[in-house]
Amino acid sequence: MPVEALTAALGSSPDGLNNAEAAERLLRDGPGTLSERRSRRGMRLLLAQFTSPIILILIAATAVSMGLGDVIDGGIILAIIAASGLLGFWQEHAANRAVDALLERVRVKVTVRRDAEPVSVALSEVVVGDVVILTAGDVVPGDARILASQSLLVDETTLTGESYPVEKTPGTARADAPLAERTNCLFLGTHVVSGRGTAIVAKTGRATEFGAVTAKLAEPDVVTGFERGVTRFGVMLVRVMLVMVTSVFVINIVLSRPFLESFLFSLALAVGITPQLMPAIVSVSLAAGARRMATERVIVKRLDAIEDFGAMTTLCSDKTGTITVGSARLDGALDIAGAPSDEVLRLVRLNAGLQSGFMNPLDAAVLAGADPIDRSLCLDELPYDFQRKRLSVLVADGADARLVTKGAFESIVSACAAAESGGNVVPIEEVLEELTSRFENLSADGYRVLAVADKQLSRRECNLADEVAMTLRGLLVFHDPPKPGAAEAIRDLADQGVTVRLMTGDNRLAAHKIATDVGLDASNLVTGADVERLDDAKLAELTRTVSVFAEVEPAHKQRIVLALRADGQIVGFLGDGINDAPALHAADVGISVDSAADVAKQAAAIVLLDKSLSVVLDGIRLGRQTFANTLKYIRVTTSANFGNVLSMAAAALFLPFLPLLPRQILLLNFLSDIPGIAIAGDAVDAEQLTRPRSWSLRSIRNFMIAFGLISTSFDLATFAVLRLGFNAGEELFRSGWFVISTITELAAMLVLRTNRRFYRSRPARGLLWSSAVVAVITVALPFTSIAAQLGLSAVPAKLLAVLVGLSLLYVAANETAKTWISPLD
Repeated sequence: MPVEALTAALGSSPDGLNNAEAAERLLRDGPGTLSERRSRRGMRLLLAQFTSPIILILIAATAVSMGLGDVIDGGIILAIIAASGLLGFWQEHAANRAVDALLERVRVKVTVRRDAEPVSVALSEVVVGDVVILTAGDVVPGDARILASQSLLVDETTLTGESYPVEKTPGTARADAPLAERTNCLFLGTHVVSGRGTAIVAKTGRATEFGAVTAKLAEPDVVTGFERGVTRFGVMLVRVMLVMVTSVFVINIVLSRPFLESFLFSLALAVGITPQLMPAIVSVSLAAGARRMATERVIVKRLDAIEDFGAMTTLCSDKTGTITVGSARLDGALDIAGAPSDEVLRLVRLNAGLQSGFMNPLDAAVLAGADPIDRSLCLDELPYDFQRKRLSVLVADGADARLVTKGAFESIVSACAAAESGGNVVPIEEVLEELTSRFENLSADGYRVLAVADKQLSRRECNLADEVAMTLRGLLVFHDPPKPGAAEAIRDLADQGVTVRLMTGDNRLAAHKIATDVGLDASNLVTGADVERLDDAKLAELTRTVSVFAEVEPAHKQRIVLALRADGQIVGFLGDGINDAPALHAADVGISVDSAADVAKQAAAIVLLDKSLSVVLDGIRLGRQTFANTLKYIRVTTSANFGNVLSMAAAALFLPFLPLLPRQILLLNFLSDIPGIAIAGDAVDAEQLTRPRSWSLRSIRNFMIAFGLISTSFDLATFAVLRLGFNAGEELFRSGWFVISTITELAAMLVLRTNRRFYRSRPARGLLWSSAVVAVITVALPFTSIAAQLGLSAVPAKLLAVLVGLSLLYVAANETAKTWISPLD
């Protein structure tokens, strides 16, 4: 279709849409992105609190009980379920809002024309009919037709698998043309490598080619280590729950207890053994961690990446801005003899100022202090790519044109047949040995060295075939010194169990120098050519002992990251360039910076507001703190719940009545979960942050069994005291056990939150005070006016004193057990 007809069909124009029309289309069609995960919101989030199969069965059974006349009992159970669900909803809702506010700071945006003016909008706000303006590093926001372009190269690897960028120009294509041949179209999921262009968006979201491929493959989200841990934990709990709850139900039926009452009791036990507020508490803990990390200039885009961030064992990083200062300085534009040359400086400024690609720090250094360059001098351009490692600009030179090329030393030399030396043009071979020696000496001193060449052309356009038989004009010498504190940050990361691997496109000599200056072992330096020669298994073996990779291309970075992961490492990759997107996707934790190319920022799970290894270190510590607090809740709650359910199974064998009523089990579970919400802000002992940690199902299971059995043994002692010492009937027995069960679970949280003696590790104020308030409420409930409706009665002072004594013994037993089983290991 001619682009004019398409524009009319889309109800748009070359000036784009007006704001009102764009807002209407966004409302009608919805957000246009596929990649952003959408958390549950509003009514959906509220209903999700009650969609657990166990909860639904419990609600149904309670409804049946109420239908048979037990209205008060059923109403109390439903009220407790509703309160628990509303508490979870409120916590998750608040967590979602907090995270949204943080994400807004690093939202990837695109420039569109609205009301004929260029404005910046979020990718999700781009609608059909928008005219987008794209430059190097931009993400393509939808399927679109090119309106105008200038040397526009687009990476379509994600869609076509083609590793080389494709040039895009206006025009038409056959209706049956495959994607790779639609050079007049742009597609969602791709990004601009170099050049610039404008295009009109024809499709967004799932209507795009990328959306269709995703739907066909039914591609799931990448499963993080945190999600895998939660899933395995859930499966373990279900198995334990089925065995224990079924056993209790069968025992009660065998003992001829009422079927419906036994069924409700068993369901309440099923609820009791599960950490009912776990989804809310995990969300709150991760959101609180994200807020703390934001104060350290680390923005978390995907909450479940926090665990992988804390568990990271290897950090792969580029050089510029992390290990070095990041603001390169042009120390010299030299001729072949090594003398300063104004002509070389003039040529390289033409190249840097007229190219339309992503402005890198080296170009910025070249242009620093220079007068603006007349862009009309640019006739054509051969953008930089990572295979050629050079960039050429065709510049008007009177009636003719001059092709000015700069790039990596070896790349430029290979394209040259001659060199200018002492005002004469000589064969390149005559000066190559001296030139190579100068290049190696400068590189060994830590300088980044590029070369400049040119060639006269008689025509006003150029192609890759023109980059031959050129004349070498000189060298460019850049200096980007090590960043103050980089060496210390690398040592600190090593002390925290994280090794740093340097990946750079610089030559091996410069990489060796900078790595040595910051304390990295460069003795086993590996180049991109070495990576190319190795298969995946050999590369995985090699990466164990290598800290520096030089002369690497994007594909090499991705392979190195995958090799490290295959060797069992939890890999973080820190990058901010267009070429870093593949490695960012491949890493366990992709880390970018706020100033990065959009494609890098979009691929990352974590975005730094300050490109610094010390900021990464702060983020790792906070990630470990967040994960440690999440595990505190899971370990303590499941062990306490396991012990309580095991106790009830035992009690069902010898008691002539149910040890606790269903409503009492649910209330106990609800009250003991309240302090768990405050665990997100709890302090973590310094020794818990010194090494990477991840989910260990075996450790959680052993902890649950060991401390659950301690809980059960004290429950059985409580049974003996109640029945034999106080001759307690149904109400008094249930009241006494309700009180001590809640108090001991609160005590367990305070004792088992640390590997230290509990009095040597101060809990957060919120955790301490919420535990105290819940304890007071628990002791007071049997004496209140609603005690009868809850099936409770006043507990004699003498019995309260005994229960307090048993609770203190329980604390002492847990402290002793910590000697053999560390709560947080």
